[in-house]
Amino acid sequence: MPTGIHHVTGITRRVQANVDFYAGFLGLRLVKRTGGFEDAEQLHLFYGDALGTPGSLVTFLVWEDGAPGRVGHGQVAEIALAVPPASIGDWLTRAMTARVPVEGPLRERGETVLRLKDPDGVIVKLVGVDLPAAAPLPDPIAPTRLRGVTILTEQPRVTRDFIARFGYRPGTAEGAVQRMESDTDTVDIRDASGFFPGIPGTGILDHVAFRAPDEDAVRRMRLALKDTDATSVHDRKYFLSLYVREPAGTLLEYATDAPGFTLDEAPENLGETLFVPPHDAARAEDLRVILPQFALPGEERHPMRDLHFIHRFHRPENPDGSTIVLLHGTGGNESDLMPLAHRIAPRATLLGVRGRSTEEGINRWFRRYDAVTYDQADIRAEAGAFAGFIDEAVRAYGLDPKALTYLGYSNGANLLGAVLQLHPGLIGHAVLLRAMQVLEEPPALQAPALAGSRVLMLTGARDPFARMAPALERALRNGGAALQARTVEAGHELLPEDVTLAAGWLGRD
Repeated sequence: MPTGIHHVTGITRRVQANVDFYAGFLGLRLVKRTGGFEDAEQLHLFYGDALGTPGSLVTFLVWEDGAPGRVGHGQVAEIALAVPPASIGDWLTRAMTARVPVEGPLRERGETVLRLKDPDGVIVKLVGVDLPAAAPLPDPIAPTRLRGVTILTEQPRVTRDFIARFGYRPGTAEGAVQRMESDTDTVDIRDASGFFPGIPGTGILDHVAFRAPDEDAVRRMRLALKDTDATSVHDRKYFLSLYVREPAGTLLEYATDAPGFTLDEAPENLGETLFVPPHDAARAEDLRVILPQFALPGEERHPMRDLHFIHRFHRPENPDGSTIVLLHGTGGNESDLMPLAHRIAPRATLLGVRGRSTEEGINRWFRRYDAVTYDQADIRAEAGAFAGFIDEAVRAYGLDPKALTYLGYSNGANLLGAVLQLHPGLIGHAVLLRAMQVLEEPPALQAPALAGSRVLMLTGARDPFARMAPALERALRNGGAALQARTVEAGHELLPEDVTLAAGWLGRD
């Protein structure tokens, strides 16, 4: 009967750096890429041995440019991977050469250990111990399987007793650490009394999953946990599982080995195809545009630059050389408009940008005092900053400014309208969806200030903000822009007609 750890799941804020570390530096195999089963707009990556054997798996949810979390009690604090005992010196050299932060070698419980940090700051211990891989990787010193995890808790006795439910027995205690042992790995329970609690976010380990012998075992565990916060049993396609928080707060999962990752990919092709959860099949094409792209080691890649706005590219398989710059509405992010833009122009490269202002935790492009009163100084400052970002992006990514089209919705369209007026000549082509005039004292532009700008404005007939759109239309026309303004039978929401009209205007229908 299998016991021990099934997988450990963390959260990363930079998918390419994560892939480079786990598949590149450590040499694990990417065995599956999917949309998240709880939120299909989150990419979920699974790394492991050559077949993704339970007990070898480290997985990551991708919160691209997400807020960092904080490691504290009620969390998994470290993961440990077994490597051949004679390889520790090679790993130390490899880490120093790759400039990976490394501590050690150290001796812990009779084993030689290197303590590394991944690009998000997650602690990964390499433990020199002879634990053969179920499906060996090509690199002879690659990790063979999970050696264990460390959990921080303010209630070590309670946590220890709860972990015992999953086939663990007490091992030795050293200082503040009680070791729990299965037949294959360990869970170190560290007394973190007085330490601060963990905070969810990027750079933390979200949960550890333990192995269940079969589906019946998961269902029996669910009944045994009926007086806890255990979830119902979930079908994760590749395994069946449930989640529960142990009394001190650490999130645990109980998961079956079967059916495994070869369910929908041949062993030689594991990790090559992006899958979406079956319940999200209807929007599979949209999700493949929303989810961040990355390159495996050895594949051609497009480096990302650190610029003044958070941004993301989506590059289609057969790009036509054009680029659409996307500005989301209130509460959106850099990927929100990608499905819509992809339907408008399937072969265009998409550059989604995230506004830098926030309001009660949601993204915006500039501050506001109420629904129709805006911080004028902030509009001008952010318009200038966005103009600077475009100049940076053109130089950093080798973009052709003449091949850029800007598409904004709501708050993003409002910023584009302001940029057109405050920085004439910057924007050559723009699609403004549900835009209005937000400048209280716009510059008195006269033709030909905007003679090089071509603009499509689509206003909703029932949009409560439509009354403020004509002022923007007049300002753009007075500046000499080639403006086409259309009214659609809509409110503030977007409709398929917006795609049809925008595609026609761009000459792509």
